[in-house]
Amino acid sequence: MASITLNKVFKHYGHGKSANPVIHGVSADIADGEFIVIVGPSGCGKSTLLRMVAGLEEISSGDISIGPRVVNQLEPAERDIAMVFQNYALYPHMSVFDNMAYGLKIAKVPKDEIKARVDKAAAILELAPYLQRKPRELSGGQRQRVAMGRAIVRQPQVFLFDEPLSNLDAKLRAQTRLEIQKLHRELGITSLFVTHDQVEAMTLAQRMIVMNAGVMEQFGTPEEVYHRPASTFVASFIGSPPMNLLRSAPHGRAGAILGVRPEHLQISAQTTTTGWTVQVEAVEMLGAERLLYTRLDGEQIIVRTEEEQGIVPAIGSALHITARADRLHWFDAASGKRL
Repeated sequence: MASITLNKVFKHYGHGKSANPVIHGVSADIADGEFIVIVGPSGCGKSTLLRMVAGLEEISSGDISIGPRVVNQLEPAERDIAMVFQNYALYPHMSVFDNMAYGLKIAKVPKDEIKARVDKAAAILELAPYLQRKPRELSGGQRQRVAMGRAIVRQPQVFLFDEPLSNLDAKLRAQTRLEIQKLHRELGITSLFVTHDQVEAMTLAQRMIVMNAGVMEQFGTPEEVYHRPASTFVASFIGSPPMNLLRSAPHGRAGAILGVRPEHLQISAQTTTTGWTVQVEAVEMLGAERLLYTRLDGEQIIVRTEEEQGIVPAIGSALHITARADRLHWFDAASGKRL
């Protein structure tokens, strides 16, 4: 196991005036044994950052260290890392055992040790009954576990996951998330996990890097990122539904954007001087809760209510809402940064 240090890492394609910058000076210290999720929308640079750690992309400037070694000039095979990709990349003609053992055989690891490592990984991932099957005989979730098993047997210092759950359906994604959490608890290997899914990020991460257009917007625990977003981008990207961001809210600050989460708004039975009267545009039923889509002076405000509250306002009706004073967020209107 090893720590990972990113020190002012830049990446651009091309040279001179025609250069296209894609990573803008990312710095982060990742402790030995941490599980870090890199999250952001498509095209934000998260996979590029991961591939630079892996050695599959050259860095333009800065340093990447794995443990005490700066690995800028090292080939992927020299970095002591193992990757799990979005596609399983299994050999279809090989059994599960042989797929997991292949890298060790190439490295000329003794047969007895190969069997011991594969058996141990198969036990951790509940793959022991399937070791003699071919990949075509497995479900998507089982194939992804084989891909993780192939990484585990390598006994690397670092695991790198590049959107490994993207090809799974919703139920399998949730199940595999639990398996990855269990795997990390058992092995304790430093891990970087890339995803565009903020639910995956929030449930898996010990800390998370939120990327936006090649910039690290925030690096913190899920709780810090959710409850104290560093920018309007983070506020709008993390959370489902996202934080309400209001530029023209009554009682606001001059030159500032007011942010408030939907669950921190309440329906008020009477008009107050600190609340807002909004118009209901839509109601979304989500089992134990409802989302009320309302509008105030051209801006949408989403209100989350619990089903047992029993309030289902009519579409087009007026509604008075108030916000918890201790749950308000303020952002600079020009930069979008937290005030």
